[in-house]
Amino acid sequence: MGDRKISVGLCGFGIVGQGVYDHLTRKRKLLGEQLGADIRVARVAVRDKSKKRDVEIDPSLITEDSLSVATDLEIDVVCELMGGTGLALEIVTRALVAGKIVVTANKALLCDHGKELLATAQEHGGHLLFEASVGGGIPVIKAIREGLIINDFSRIDGILNGTCNYILTRMANEGLSYQEILGEAKLLGYAEADESLDVDGIDAAHKAVVLAYLAYGKWTDLEEVRLDGITRVNQEDIRFAEDNGYAVKLIAFVERERQSKALYVSVLPVLVPKSSSLGSVDGVFNAISIHGDVVGETVYIGRGAGRHATSSAVISDIVDAVKLLIFGGPEGRFPFLDPAPKNGSELEIARPEEVHSRYYVRMRVDNRPGVMAEIASILASREVSLASVTQKEVGEDAERVSLIITTHMTTEKAIKETVNDLGNLDSFQGSPMTMPIRNFGEKSEDAWLES
Repeated sequence: MGDRKISVGLCGFGIVGQGVYDHLTRKRKLLGEQLGADIRVARVAVRDKSKKRDVEIDPSLITEDSLSVATDLEIDVVCELMGGTGLALEIVTRALVAGKIVVTANKALLCDHGKELLATAQEHGGHLLFEASVGGGIPVIKAIREGLIINDFSRIDGILNGTCNYILTRMANEGLSYQEILGEAKLLGYAEADESLDVDGIDAAHKAVVLAYLAYGKWTDLEEVRLDGITRVNQEDIRFAEDNGYAVKLIAFVERERQSKALYVSVLPVLVPKSSSLGSVDGVFNAISIHGDVVGETVYIGRGAGRHATSSAVISDIVDAVKLLIFGGPEGRFPFLDPAPKNGSELEIARPEEVHSRYYVRMRVDNRPGVMAEIASILASREVSLASVTQKEVGEDAERVSLIITTHMTTEKAIKETVNDLGNLDSFQGSPMTMPIRNFGEKSEDAWLES
């Protein structure tokens, strides 16, 4: 090991925090040999000292005062691993104002306050690193800001939530309902007690906002993300996808159209070809497909959550921080550590009439003459072209049928107006279920934004 000693402070000692401590401690000698510095965890902030932990730790390192870790002059690198946007925001801000290097895995914090935190880092000479905030152990942020730096990105597509992918995979493989699998996922630890952040798409939306900033330099408000979760996906959707060579996946899209400079960010259940790079990724795995003008498509697949995967990404940022401290000096700055991508202020959010796709619509209607004519009339009035129709009886209810239609390429505006009109028909029960159909690789069917 070198003579340089680097002190790390951990704010938060849950699953990820314990993983970071465990791996840094066990591989301290190896990292020291590789980096020429001795990295040690000097302080650990917890909410409750009496709580039993999975890893052994010297009690003298533990404190319940997380702000003291953020401002301690002896701490070189502060890792915020507690989550949330309350105390976590204060910790990160105080550490950056003190000119420290801060590592965080907190995508919600970045989504809500990333712009101001990066500005604080620049103003006070600190650094904010967040590799673990998207994709867990997948080094996608490093890929965008370093490995693919020469590229202009046309789009980024991703499966960014392992819980949703696990549920959808089991629905497809075992024919079980969403509710049945959700209960088991909670027992196995793949879903939280309050699953809404995952299954409603909010967790993936936070990550999509971070990716949009890195790729295009624009912070998107969460309210500007087209958002829908998987709670309404049922076996009819899964079977239709299977019968037609698709898989249902919760996909985050981050895309830009060159001429209008419109930026589109969404998290939606989507029908994607099973043969595509994302359609074949199952279980708790995440996958991110990045399209650059120089390199073409690159795909990154791995575990998106959990102690070891996320710890790997946090430690990657800690190593970058150590390199900065050793080679850059206290006043030095490595540009690649400060994600300041192309100026995205000129980008506007894509309007619904600019967003193009094919669509899948499932509805439940009265089984009587004239209903299909009513539907066709509404589609024609909104200039939505019908591609296919599938009709099935609903169990033993002879008075109702399940109707699935697919459309040719149309706009988001047109399909929303169509679905709204359909839902107002007296012959309808409930509200229609809508999903985009994304045929990756087929140029004529693969443009969401109007050229």
